[in-house]
This record gives sequence, C-alpha cells and structure tokens, in this order.
Amino acid sequence: MSKKHPIVAVTGSSGAGTTTVKRAFEHIFYRDGITPAVIEGDSFHRYDRAEMRVKMAEEHMSHFGPEANRFDKIEELFKTYGEKGSGQKRYYLHSPEEADEHNARLGTDKKPGEFTPWEDVPAGTDLLFYEGLHGLAVDDDNNVAQHVDLGVGVVPIVNLEWIQKIFRDNAERGHSEEAIVDTILRRMPDYINHITPQFSHTDINFQRVPTVDTSNPFITRDIPTPDESFVVIRFKDPKKFNTDFPYLLSMIDGSFMSRRNSIVVPGGKMGFSMEIILQPIIEQMMDERG
Repeated sequence: MSKKHPIVAVTGSSGAGTTTVKRAFEHIFYRDGITPAVIEGDSFHRYDRAEMRVKMAEEHMSHFGPEANRFDKIEELFKTYGEKGSGQKRYYLHSPEEADEHNARLGTDKKPGEFTPWEDVPAGTDLLFYEGLHGLAVDDDNNVAQHVDLGVGVVPIVNLEWIQKIFRDNAERGHSEEAIVDTILRRMPDYINHITPQFSHTDINFQRVPTVDTSNPFITRDIPTPDESFVVIRFKDPKKFNTDFPYLLSMIDGSFMSRRNSIVVPGGKMGFSMEIILQPIIEQMMDERG
C-alpha cells in the first residue's frame, strides 16, 4: 500500500457489472481533476484469443484461474506503482475498433484478440485504477491484494450474475446459450477457488439482489431491472474510511442498515450510492497523498 501512489482495484466476475463501478469512478475522477493510470484486467491474460481457444480445448482451462493469467505481472505492476508511481502495462484488443486505435498510436499491426506490446504507465498520474477479474488475487505464489489501498468488489448473487453474462455474451459477442452455459460450467472450479476468495480482501462489496424470481437463470428471458433489485453494500472495516452511516441513510432515499457494517439501497440508486460512498474516500486518499 502507498499513500504517495495509491492503488484502487475494482474486481468482479465476468458479467458481474464492474462497468457500473468504473463509470462511478470516472465521474469522481473528472469532478476532482484526478488523473488515473487505468489498467484493464484482460491485459494480464497469459494467452491471446487463438492460444486460449487451443488451451480450453486441450486442457479445459478457464480465464478465471492462475494457469491462464499473469498474477505475477499484476503484483509486479502494483508493487512498482506503489513505490515509484510507474510500471508496465499493455492492452488486450477486444475489437477491430480497439485494434485500429492502438495500432495507430503505437505503429503496430495487431489484430483483435491479441495484445499490444508492454509499455510504461504514463508519468504524473495521481493513482492507479484497475478493473478486472483479479485485482485482489492471492495464491501460493502471489499476493496482489496486499498492495491495494482501496478494493471494491462487485458481486451480484450468482444466478443474477449468470443471467447478466448470458445476455451480454449473446447480445454483444454473438455466443449461443449453449456455449455460454458450457463456459460457466468450465469456470466453476476456478470461480470458487480464485474469484470468490477475493471478496474477503475487498474493503467494500456491492452485491445486487433481485426481488424477482431468478431460480433458473438459464431460461430467464430478461435481466431484472434496477427497480426490481436491492444492493447490499458491505464495509469490511467502516472505521478505515470513517464511514458515516447516518449521513448515507439521509442521502440515499429508501436505504436501511441490515447489519452494523452493511447498508441496503434500492437498485435504482446503485450508481448514485457508489459516488456518494466512494468520492470522500478518493478525496481522503488525495489529501493524504499531499
């Protein structure tokens, strides 16, 4: 951890909804004039798209486990950034548009599904912001979590997470329902061993809970709307960031305390709640940074 070069990690499974938290942080950074070094978790996959297809076919590997990811490179970046405000990053090219953008910037000829070359994190950033699968990963060889100053978990109940993944992968990536279900099943051991444990290391978890029936996520025809949900927000140690629960309850209409360290808010207030909760924490980090 580092007061001079703080690290914020947002972690969640594929389909969990980490983009919502990322958007909340973007608003905070913009309002407060903060320049982040933005790191994408996909850039630390061990294999490109073509290689990973072979590995999945031959070894039933998943994107969730250490065999398919460079936990060591994530920890190396976090450690170096915390000490010096620098480090190495790269990009995973998801689409032709991303490939065109980075090829033009770097003078390369990379294709979708490949990685850009490693490059230096820009100088003069205020903090490092990671969003992806393994921002607080811990295993026998690596401890990424120890370098994180603020860890945020996005953890919808698992049936809702699967519904969101099925709809996203079908609509955005053209995958069939059968292929998506196969992916979910193949990832389950790594999900249990390498995704779930991270949420014990996070400082704050946002867990969306639907108020409609999601008993069989594989036949559900639509994603529960925010108004059909509540969000349980759990603080590992409310004293760490001087969490003011009475203030939060007064600001977030319809919220209530479910435990001494947990507040429940209406699903439609999720983005607003994130900004109300996270902005003072980021500003405290910037004050301590000097």
